[in-house]
Amino acid sequence: MRRTIFLVASLVVSVFFLWVALRGVDFQQVLKSIQQAEIGWIIASFLGITAGLWLRGVRWYFLLDFKPPLLKTCHILNLGFLLNLLPFRIGEVARSLLITREGVPVVTAATSVVLERLIDTLLVVILLVFSITRIPNTPPEIIKPTIVFGAAVVFAFAVMVFFARFPVIGHRVLAFIERLFPFLKRLGMEKLFDQLLVGLKPLTHLNSAIYALAWTLIGWAASFFTLYALVRALNITSADGSALDESSRILLTLLGLALASLGNAVPISVAGIGPFEATILLAGQTIGIPKESAISLGFLFHGINIVGYAVWGVVGLLATGVSLGDVMNTGRKVETPESA
Repeated sequence: MRRTIFLVASLVVSVFFLWVALRGVDFQQVLKSIQQAEIGWIIASFLGITAGLWLRGVRWYFLLDFKPPLLKTCHILNLGFLLNLLPFRIGEVARSLLITREGVPVVTAATSVVLERLIDTLLVVILLVFSITRIPNTPPEIIKPTIVFGAAVVFAFAVMVFFARFPVIGHRVLAFIERLFPFLKRLGMEKLFDQLLVGLKPLTHLNSAIYALAWTLIGWAASFFTLYALVRALNITSADGSALDESSRILLTLLGLALASLGNAVPISVAGIGPFEATILLAGQTIGIPKESAISLGFLFHGINIVGYAVWGVVGLLATGVSLGDVMNTGRKVETPESA
């Protein structure tokens, strides 16, 4: 019953966001724009999503302490991305459990996924702040709070890394906060706090932190190129019909990438359909491109992501020698659907 409700809710969310994104759109213009897209840039975009997946596999290999084989690690990660396209989005749970078959401790597998999410979230916030503050004619009343928010997130991340290095201090601070706000004890904050500290532990060593952050930047550079190539493929113009300059293309790509990542984090949707397109539309209209161009970009970018995840996920499925049913059952060992 719970799964049925979750599936129906996912469908409703996807339909709602699609309706918001597509109302008032000239679909003939969208179709024409996609048909006229330069195939060379589309192929380049697919190569970008491919590189991004495998580079994230290399990062995960490091976070797993180089214990499983690199190729097997990449295949399992790609399989996880494929599963995140399906209802219930069990990809992260499934891959963290599957990798334990390669001799990785359960705690190491789980905390590696937590650390991935924390680093990626930090980078998304930085991209978002950078993009918003670079948009022409952005009012100061928006820029200042945005900068403050970004700085606060970076500071909070740094504080958590400090607590991971000195957990005794962290627990003392948490105990003090819980004395001030007793209701926090009922929320299980200590358990969550411990999980975060364990996840951040690799960043408490300089070499490990540099390695993790470097591979994160390299992987996201591939994601940037994936979207940038599609901006070029569509030959997107501004609202007045003039060609976008290079700085506008880059800004559109950065903002689109950050917002799409936030949209993809919505746990209740069908393969991200709806929220993904709505966020790309928001990025496009913020930069000042026609609505049809933004929707075309959203469809293409989402399509390239789905194709990339599907192709390399199936390859991962075949390479690991497990059945889809086995993987699905592995992911459902947890009681609640995985939020991605």
